[in-house]
Amino acid sequence: MIRKIVMATDTSEQAMKAFDWALDVARKYEADLVVLAVSRPPEPAEVVETAAVLEGAKRYYEKHFTLLRERAVAAGLSPRFEIRVGHPAEQIIHFANQEQADLIVMGHRGKTFVQRWLLGSVSKRVLSYASCAVAIVR
Repeated sequence: MIRKIVMATDTSEQAMKAFDWALDVARKYEADLVVLAVSRPPEPAEVVETAAVLEGAKRYYEKHFTLLRERAVAAGLSPRFEIRVGHPAEQIIHFANQEQADLIVMGHRGKTFVQRWLLGSVSKRVLSYASCAVAIVR
């Protein structure tokens, strides 16, 4: 049974497809939907920098969340929206655990093999370490 879905967004085209898919699943299962955006702080992070990153992320993602809210309302849903600062994969996994999510939904980034090998993949890490089901939408 799927009662709570965490949908991770980075505002990419793949994330928009994942959002539509998450809306469909949430509607079918009458599940709660929480949309999570994660902003990466500069390295090494300091408290002042982290606060500035969070403030900038709020302004950026609130514009995106407005569009997502409209789409959700049209689908008859009212998801909650959250922003975190940190490493995306770690924050997504940690947030899903806190929320006791049954499913994490996220888009797949179209990186080349070399980019994935050098930088790793957020979706790959989430898939490997999440304690709940993960759906990666292409």
